[in-house]
Amino acid sequence: MSQEVEVKVEKKFALHIPKAIAERLDLREGGKMSLCIEDNKLILEPKRIKHAVELAVKGKKFASVSFEEIEKISQEEQGKYENPP
Repeated sequence: MSQEVEVKVEKKFALHIPKAIAERLDLREGGKMSLCIEDNKLILEPKRIKHAVELAVKGKKFASVSFEEIEKISQEEQGKYENPP
């Protein structure tokens, strides 16, 4: 479905995306956009993180785990296979 809205070019050529459009596209503040010109038209598309590796490298960090926590969980999981119920 196509939707067209008029926006104003602000200082430093900033464009403000209306809230309804941002919500429809699930845009987040600080997210990245791809901008290109095609047939004298400006095309703006959200950049999505596609792979877990890309998320790990480029994504916002939201948790941390210590080596000790990883080792404890690893030993618990290995124990399930050594001594099945």
